[in-house]
Amino acid sequence: MLEINVNESQVEQLESWVKAGNTPQSIALRSMIILEAHRGQSAQAIGRSLKVSQPTIRLWKRRFMEGGPQALTTIAPGRGRKPKLSRQKVTAVVQATQHTTPPGQTQWSCRTMARAKGLSFKTVQRIWNLHGLKPHQQRTFKLSRDKRFVEKLTDVVGVYLNPPDKAVVLCVDEKSQIQALDRTQPGLPLKPGRCGTRTHDYVRHGTTTLFAALNLLDGKVIGQCLRRHRHQEFLKFLRTVDAEFPPTLWNCTSSSITTAPTSIPKCSSGWASAHGSSCTLLRPAPPGRIWSSVGSAS
Repeated sequence: MLEINVNESQVEQLESWVKAGNTPQSIALRSMIILEAHRGQSAQAIGRSLKVSQPTIRLWKRRFMEGGPQALTTIAPGRGRKPKLSRQKVTAVVQATQHTTPPGQTQWSCRTMARAKGLSFKTVQRIWNLHGLKPHQQRTFKLSRDKRFVEKLTDVVGVYLNPPDKAVVLCVDEKSQIQALDRTQPGLPLKPGRCGTRTHDYVRHGTTTLFAALNLLDGKVIGQCLRRHRHQEFLKFLRTVDAEFPPTLWNCTSSSITTAPTSIPKCSSGWASAHGSSCTLLRPAPPGRIWSSVGSAS
């Protein structure tokens, strides 16, 4: 009979595998064999209680002595279920998913790929899940072409992380081309068992531009809607923001407005002329960014 030595940490590991509800039954059975042998049970008693053969008991005792608890979780080469699909077939499905599209469609589905490759759609699903493929999903991206992107990014994030002493930090942004829509007929209100209704057509009453500044300290939002989207409107919004703070505390240091770069010097000169030389010039945020720039009042 093979004698095995199991230390306390190994016993705890094996017992956790036996008690865990998500442990594969094969690993739980192997763990119970080792635990029963550690408790002094004979191979015949272990076979009767766990309904396993003597060669199986000797096999996993020897594996445990050679590799410890991790040896119980590995499958020896040549063992286990043989794959029904060849590696070439799997590669063909993956490459077709990545580099081709079905005729008249924008992306593959499980069933169209299954018909094209002579497989079941469940098999295609398993291959896609194994390789992390989701043909029906797309993610948007935008790479900035600004050569000073890192410099501007460091400047903006630095204001967030390390604001000036006794400063009010504002996150400034804008949303242009907001449509003012009105439905052609009144809709029915929401009631139990029925959702609210509205007509499919509408009347368009022009567009507006929303300028907003978020105070990062208390979460207060200062907003203003203006008809046009120019540097004049942005200066008007800055005056609105300026009215919310004492004159000695406000100092605009950055802008997230996506107007043309030529309008930024106009905003800077106009704002500086109204506030004196102590005002820091406006700096445009890196183009293509998805985060808001920062203004600070110091």
